[in-house]
Amino acid sequence: MFEQATIKIEKEKEFEELKAAINRAFAPEKIQKYLKRVASAGLRIRDFDSVLAQGVLEQVGALAGSKAKGLYESLTLTDRAQMKEFYLSRIEEVGPELRAKFQKTYQYY
Repeated sequence: MFEQATIKIEKEKEFEELKAAINRAFAPEKIQKYLKRVASAGLRIRDFDSVLAQGVLEQVGALAGSKAKGLYESLTLTDRAQMKEFYLSRIEEVGPELRAKFQKTYQYY
């Protein structure tokens, strides 16, 4: 049986702040607004770096004051990898009706 290794988060405060912002963006009351912003920016939902660069989390009110990109860049390499994995897992949890509505945003290419 496969068991994923646990890697300690080094910059817990920044990691948790960014994780909470992602969770707020994917909350039922905000997810449609978030997907609309990603689509209107011409981005793919899985392109986390571009989503951060365009400030989409800030635009939907998921992160006040701080800049998501700055938080992400302050993380260590292993923390960044875990954050990206967390983000990708969240986009896969979006319901099939919204995924169908934003099909172009969810395309791989």
